[in-house]
Parts: sequence; C-alpha cells; structure tokens
Amino acid sequence: MAYRVTLIPGDGIGPEITDATVRVLEATGVAFEWERVEAGLSYMEKTGDTNPLPDSVLESIRRNKLALKAPIGTPIGKGFRSVNVALRQGLDLYACVRPCKVYPGVPSRYAAVNLVIIRENTEDLYAGIEFDKGSEAMKDLDALVAKHSTKALPKDAAVSLKPISEAGSRRIVEFAFKYAKDNNRRKVTAIHKANIMKFSDGLFLRVAREVAELHPEIEFEEMIVDAACMNLVVRPESFDVMVLGNLYGDIVSDLCAGLVGGLGVAPGANVGTHATVFEATHGTAPMIAGKGIANPLAMLLSGLMMLKQIGEDVAAKKLENAIKIVLREGKSLTADLAPTNGVGTNAFADAIIETMKRRSVSGTGQLADIV
Repeated sequence: MAYRVTLIPGDGIGPEITDATVRVLEATGVAFEWERVEAGLSYMEKTGDTNPLPDSVLESIRRNKLALKAPIGTPIGKGFRSVNVALRQGLDLYACVRPCKVYPGVPSRYAAVNLVIIRENTEDLYAGIEFDKGSEAMKDLDALVAKHSTKALPKDAAVSLKPISEAGSRRIVEFAFKYAKDNNRRKVTAIHKANIMKFSDGLFLRVAREVAELHPEIEFEEMIVDAACMNLVVRPESFDVMVLGNLYGDIVSDLCAGLVGGLGVAPGANVGTHATVFEATHGTAPMIAGKGIANPLAMLLSGLMMLKQIGEDVAAKKLENAIKIVLREGKSLTADLAPTNGVGTNAFADAIIETMKRRSVSGTGQLADIV
C-alpha cells in the first residue's frame, strides 16, 4: 500500500529540489502517492489569490497526516505573515525537530556534532500578538502597563507579547524526553533566559525540571541561552537533545546548522498530534531558482526523517547509506559543496539513486554495511 503524502513544492528553488527528492524517495522502493498542492508567493502570483496558504493545503495535510514541504518565501517587515508559522499554528504542529549532524564530505569546522533541537512551535514571540506604534490598541496596552507596573512603555514603541503557557511548556519538554528515549539519546538540555524573564522563561524552566524528575534514566541539564550559544561553538559534542522555546529554538537551530555545514544540510520536521510536516529549513534562494544547481540535500534528509517516522527503517538506512557514500566520494556534489566541479540538482539525485541500486545489486547494501 502506498503512503499518501501532501507535497508542497514551495517557492524559488523549491520545485527543483522537490522533484529531485521525490525521485530519490521513490527509488528506495517505498510506494508513495503524492498529493501536490501549492502555497506561498508563487501560488499568489499564479492565481491572484491574496491568501498564501489556501484552506485546501491545510485540509490535505489533515487528511493525509504527512506532508513534505520545500521552502516558502516570506516578505520581511511587510506583507503576509509567514506561511510556515501559519501551518504550525493552523495544524497545531507544536514540536519542531531539527537534527544537526556532521556528514562526511560536507565542509565543517567540527567532526563530532550529532545533536537534535526540539523547538516549541506555537507560543512565545511567534504567537503573533503584536501592537503597532501609535495604534489605538497600543494606547490601551500602554495604559494597562502603567496601571500594573512601575515601568512605562516608550511613547514610540511597538510591542510583541511573549505568551508561555504551562501546558505548552509541558508538552514540548515531554516530547523532548520521549524523543531522547525513543532514539537512544543520553541527555536533554533545557535552554532558557529565566534569570531575566522570571515569569515566562521561569515557568518554562520550572516545568522542565518537573518533567525531568519523571525521567531519571535521561540526564538533564539546564542552561541560559547565551551560555548555550557559547558552549555550542566551543564544545558542541557535549550537547545531545536541546529543548527550547520558539524564538530561542529558531535562532539556536540555525547556529547548530552552521556547525555542520549550513542550512543546506539541515532537515526538519514539524510534529503535531495529528500530522507531521517535513521540510527543508533553508530559504528559497531566488537568485539561483530555475538554474538546476540547487542542493536538494536538506529536503532529502527531511524525506529520510519521514521514512523513519512511518517505520520504513530499511529504506531509511539504504538512503542514508547512499547519501553518505556520495558525499564521501565527492564526485557528484552540487556547487555549494564542491565549488570547482559542482554538478546540477538532478545529477546529485541521480548519483544517490545509482548508489542505492549498485549496493543493492552487489549485495553490499545490508544494514551492517552502513558507513
């Protein structure tokens, strides 16, 4: 039986890396039925719709429970809010999972990074509760702050609220500990700024401590976010699973991607109770869109995460093995990984497909042979 998956090709280089990823995933031998839907800037330009996330996309994901998504563009400082944020909030995809792992052949300053970011996805400053400078709502907020605080807001301020709930904190920390247990991880680190934000981050940290007490088999530590950033650069091998609020998780996950070679090799999954959206975490790269040179690796690794979630472990091992071999050999890499002799998007995908076929035919593709 084929797995039915919502496929969102996205903007910029999205359609190119999507097509390459679909070919590679199908070459694993797992049967998929792709339901292709569109969202984002390209969708708006094509249809004239002012909504970058049509209801049909959400309905498709709710129906299929699985989605694979390429990058979608978001205007900076104007225009519509992020489609990515809208997806997470609309489907209650409360946990963002971002593995960061050094692969052979990918340029990196480090050799032993293998950590996972678990980011809370629905609360914090990304909740979208904002008050514009000079608005009537801002005036009401200013009066409320003056009534209940000894501090006053600047008269020319805009304000974003940072809601952190006990329920939201508990389920993301519980998710992190379950992930650690299910994936044979040894430690969970809760990242916070409770020394300054004693109520919001303080609540998150208190809940993290309570949940940690229920899982004595998993080591637990807590760390202030700025100290965590320093330690990630100095000794990234000391981290395993990190659980963070929404804003810190966004920033720190990109930092960790930089440790292993950049966003081009950083996969991700947004997990909810009823659906999961797997996605490449980099941008749309419009400057190279349509040239056929984009690196599909982040989306391929996101597809690898999907194979693992649906229980296709043999196919996942076969795919990861082939990716490692192609990266190690270095003969068929895109230009971002091999500037002097880079190949195109499809050639990179073809090399992975041929490697899977070659090892399968030769009989050397058994799980014990994973490199």
